[in-house]
Amino acid sequence: MSPAKAIELAEQAELDLVEIAPNATPPVCRIMDYGKFKYQQSKKEKVSKKKQHVIQVKEIRFRPTIDEHDIAFKLKQARKFIEQGNHLRVRILFRGRQIVHPELGHAVLDKVKNDLEDIAKLESKPVMEHRSITATFIPK
Repeated sequence: MSPAKAIELAEQAELDLVEIAPNATPPVCRIMDYGKFKYQQSKKEKVSKKKQHVIQVKEIRFRPTIDEHDIAFKLKQARKFIEQGNHLRVRILFRGRQIVHPELGHAVLDKVKNDLEDIAKLESKPVMEHRSITATFIPK
């Protein structure tokens, strides 16, 4: 159908002539209410956004010289994060000359790993980055 005839039909129906596939030969157009179409699309987008779950990575920081009670307190928070379905990044931060004893940091990380093994698993091996050791846990 010619473009002039299509425009005329759209005006008679009090609707819009919308180009669907401009790269096709000949171009494909459709007679419809464009405002209603855009509204329905935005509604579908909102529904799909509601259904998707965004995974967040929560981080808990420790020092290599942390006390047992402080570890227990932070592990309670870590359990809460994992039970909510989030990923957990555990970072052991070294200050000054503490970096000479990375085994202290690994010991803290082992305690964390042993305490969380019933609800989480280690996603990646602990990595030494600059002045910290980082490990990521994901829910089982």
